[in-house]
Amino acid sequence: MTDHPFRLDRRILMISGAAAAVGALARSTAGPLVSGAPDRDMITAAGSSAAAGQIAPPSLDPQLLRRALAALDRHANAIEHRDRIAIADFSAPSSEARLHFLDVASGRVSRLLVAHGSGSDPHHTGYLHKFSNVSGSNASSEGAFLTGDYYVGQHGRSQRLAGLDPTNDNAMDRAIVIHGAWYANADMIQAHGKLGRSQGCFAVGEHCLDDMFAHLGTGRLLYAGRA
Repeated sequence: MTDHPFRLDRRILMISGAAAAVGALARSTAGPLVSGAPDRDMITAAGSSAAAGQIAPPSLDPQLLRRALAALDRHANAIEHRDRIAIADFSAPSSEARLHFLDVASGRVSRLLVAHGSGSDPHHTGYLHKFSNVSGSNASSEGAFLTGDYYVGQHGRSQRLAGLDPTNDNAMDRAIVIHGAWYANADMIQAHGKLGRSQGCFAVGEHCLDDMFAHLGTGRLLYAGRA
C-alpha cells in the first residue's frame, strides 16, 4: 500500500468551514454523499427532535474535526482509504443526528442518528457521560477505529472495527462493531425523546445500515469523541 498522508493544515482550513455549515447542508437541496436515505433520516430526526421539544442538531465542532483529521494522519499506515471518514460526536445527545459523514476532498457532509453504550449512560439520560475501553463495561470507547470486514451475527449484518488508540484498542476483544438496531430508529425519539442504548457498539437505524456501509466501506476511519 502506498501512503499519501494528508496535509492537515489545508484540510482543516477547508473542511472546518464545511463543518460549520453542517446544519445548512442538511437542510439544503444538495444530496448527501451516500443515497438519499441518510438525508431522509436526517430530516426525520430533526422533525422528531422538534416534536420532542429538542433544538435542531448543531454543526460539527471544529476541534473535534481537527482531532479526527489528526488521527487520520497519525494512523495513515493503517487506514487504506482516506477519502471519506465518519465522526461520532458524543457530546451531543442521542436525539440528535450526531454521526457525521465527511468527504475529505470536497467537504460535503451528511449525518445519521447513532446510539451510545449503556455503560456510558447508566441512567439512560440520552447523553454519554463517560467512555471506557474495559471489557464488560458496555460503554462506548473514544478514539480512532478502522472499519473491517462484514459478517452476520447476533444483530444481523454487522461490520467489525479495530481500535487504533490506547483508548479503544480492546474493540475487537469487546466485539465493538457497527450494526443496525430497532432502538436506534428515528421513531424512538418521537416516542421517548432519545434512542435506546447499545453495549458499546455503534448502532444505527435498521433502515440506515446500508447507507452506513456504503459510505464507509472497509479500511476507513470512524472517529468517536466529545467536543
